[in-house]
This record gives sequence, C-alpha cells and structure tokens, in this order.
Amino acid sequence: MEGRVAEKTLVTVFYDERVLNHFPDVNAAFLPGRLDKRVRTILAGLNVQWKYPEHPGRLAAIMDLLKREPIPGVAFAGGKTATREQLARVHTLSYLEDIFSLRDKSAWLDVDTTAVSPGSIEAAEVAAGTAIAAVEAVVAGKTDSAFAVVRPPGHHAEPVRARGFCLFNNVAVAAAHAQAVLGCERVLILDWDAHHGNGTQDIFWADPDVMFIDLHRAAPFYPGSGALQDVGAGLGEGTTVNIPLPGGAGDVAYFRALQEIVVPAADYFKPDLILVSAGFDAHWYDLAMNVSYEGFAAMTSVVQTLARRHCDGRLVCVLEGGYNTESLSHGVQSVLKVLAGGSVPDLKVCGMEEVERAIEFHRSAFTDDDTD
Repeated sequence: MEGRVAEKTLVTVFYDERVLNHFPDVNAAFLPGRLDKRVRTILAGLNVQWKYPEHPGRLAAIMDLLKREPIPGVAFAGGKTATREQLARVHTLSYLEDIFSLRDKSAWLDVDTTAVSPGSIEAAEVAAGTAIAAVEAVVAGKTDSAFAVVRPPGHHAEPVRARGFCLFNNVAVAAAHAQAVLGCERVLILDWDAHHGNGTQDIFWADPDVMFIDLHRAAPFYPGSGALQDVGAGLGEGTTVNIPLPGGAGDVAYFRALQEIVVPAADYFKPDLILVSAGFDAHWYDLAMNVSYEGFAAMTSVVQTLARRHCDGRLVCVLEGGYNTESLSHGVQSVLKVLAGGSVPDLKVCGMEEVERAIEFHRSAFTDDDTD
C-alpha cells in the first residue's frame, strides 16, 4: 500500500569524479613511524585480509544505479574544490597545514585506520567543495533540493583531528559557508548515519545558531560519543540533540524519533536551511541497525516537510557512511525518489505481511474440520 504522492520537484545530484582519487591501499608503502607500526600490528592480528572499507566502489555503485534506473526530476551537476578559507571555518589552520603536507603521499592518520593515498587530499577538498556547491544551488533557487554524493565522508572529522575515514567535515564546512556567505542565520543538521557524528557535534557544540540532531547506535558502538545528556554548552546549550538507539532499532523507532523529537525541535528552532548527514549504514545489510529503504524514504519525507515549512524547501543531503554497496546505492535511490516527488511508502514491520500470508495459507491445515 502506497502513501501520499508528493508534489513533483527538481532534485540535483552533485558529483565529481575526483573524489574517487581517495584510495588507501593497506598493502602500499606508508610513511615510516610508530603509527604505521601500530596499525600494521592491528591488521596483522586479524584473521582475514583487511581492505579499506571506504573505497571508490561505494560511489561507483550509487552512480551506476542512478544511470541504470533514472528517476524523473533528478538532474546532475559537478562539484568544485573547497578553498582553504572555507575549510578553516571549521578546522584549525595547524590541522589544515598538517593535512595539506600529506598531499601526494600515503600515511596512516590514526589507529582507527584512517589513511590517505596520493589522491586523498584533493578528493577531500572536492568532497567539501561539492557539499558547498549543493548548498549554494539550493539557496540560489537553482534546484529545490540537492544530494552531494561525496567521499571521503566527513562527520567524524573534528576541528583538529581526522577520524573514522573522515578528513574534512563536509557537512560542517557547508553549514559554515551558508552562514558566512549565503545569509542563512540558522542551520539545522540532521545526522542519521548509524555512527555518531562526533566531529560535527564538537564543531558546533557551543553554537546557538546550528542545531545538530543525531540518531545513532549508542555507545560503545564507534565512536562511543553522543550520550543522551550531551546537549551542548554555553550559548549553544540545547542545540545539540542526541538520540542514542540500541543495535537493531529499525523503521518504527527512527520514524517515532523524527516525529516526536526532530519535528518539534525544528519547529522551535525555525532553520533557514536543513542539511542531512545521510549515512546508509543504518540499513540491516550493514549489520548495525535495522532501517529499510522504506524507512529512509519516510524519514526523507518528514525532513522535506520541515524544510518546506520553515525554509522554502531548502534541503541538502550530504553522503556519509554505508559500506554495503547494494544497500548504499538503493538507500540513496530511495531518498532521491522522495525528494523528486515520488510516493512515500507506508512503514511496515519487516516480515509481518509474509507472516500474515502464511497464517492464512496454513489456517485450516491443523484443524479437524474436514468440511469443504
């Protein structure tokens, strides 16, 4: 049974092939040092060959599906490179200098096995710049909404530290640009990646003009942050909203959280722009949570309604995690269909339809009634 049919709109996918140049190979020669030795020790202790999970094939799968199954109302545009000034709004100059010094090199950055390859710094600059390009297009009215298909992801990147496969915090860079240049006074960031966006939280921890709402699998799941009681500090107290969930939480829990927490929070905050840190590792194929494609679609509908209510529909999704290429690509597709005005499916409890059908099929099999 299908839900309501939305108004037809234009959504633009922003994508730049230069983001594929980030391709750490664990078998490559890395810079010498203690960190390299520690990481090598960790990898050597694994029972299977470890490959870098955040690889170019993730985006190739997304773009391939969108080309094979085009969605009416979805257009495509290229990205651009973020400038040092744009990155410096959320990262310290010393951190940027350290990262830029690794251009054209291979190196481990932490024991989370965050790494760079010779093309990684350019890819990270383009990822952040492409998020900015998507925001600029939406604010200028060139498209109703946008989706930045980028990598490396960004929400774990802190002001002074790369973490969790993330170098620059793409969504934070885009939010800061919207405030500094595009006249957006209040920005709401919703992060539905299965992992907590610790970097985005740190960047806007004391900022009253950015509301950060994060649904994630609770600690000790990586990165272990995002407690319910973490609500920001100083002038920003109350603009950080954490919604930690148990492993296996699915559509019903996520949708209820949006309806009962995100909607009233957005109505109170009244944003000029809504950004979504759109990770798809909450899908059950990634073995962290239990969200379906219909769940992602339903959440998109809620956020799209909030954007129309408060900020003339200005809504931008920025890709974060999602490491199973099938669920990642189809998850992105489900979001784009709703953004482009497709029907919004009703949420169902997984397997219930099949159980009801089986009950009906077997209903008379175990009775003594032999009548026709």
